[in-house]
Amino acid sequence: MLAYLFVIIAVAVRFLPHPFAFTPVGAALLFFGARGPRRRLWIPLLLLAASDVILTTLIYRYPFTWDHFVTWAWYAGMLWLGTTLRENSGAFRIMGSALAGSVVFFLVSNFAVWAAWGDLYPMTFAGLMTCYAAGLPFFRRAVEGDLLFTAAMFAAPVVLHSLSVRLRKSPGNIAAA
Repeated sequence: MLAYLFVIIAVAVRFLPHPFAFTPVGAALLFFGARGPRRRLWIPLLLLAASDVILTTLIYRYPFTWDHFVTWAWYAGMLWLGTTLRENSGAFRIMGSALAGSVVFFLVSNFAVWAAWGDLYPMTFAGLMTCYAAGLPFFRRAVEGDLLFTAAMFAAPVVLHSLSVRLRKSPGNIAAA
């Protein structure tokens, strides 16, 4: 249930005012991959792709271009990476996966922008480096968001379970006889 809730929150946050790239999208994808049903991995992918189309064409009024497919491939990759956390989900692996996802997204999405939007940057190595440099402020916020939201989402079930146990043991509760 939490996996679905986190995806819905991630989609909703994209429509609310927020600092660019500081969203729970990567974290929600990792969490869904790790804790959501494997047969339903298509749900977050579809919801996020649909939100991309709506945001791009209706809200920002940009043309829909092939570089969106790169982002969608990254969504699928994050879901797959999350599935690797099902059996071994220590804090180091979880946070390392979040960081790896941030780095990969920065590299592939900026490359796709450079390649798809040839009028923004020269189609040279220097143009590619300029595109990466322009993306650095977004990268910093993306890493911060991915690490913060990943820690919060993966900690949530532990905290909820701990609270549940404490509430059951509290002296104010009457046990059924």
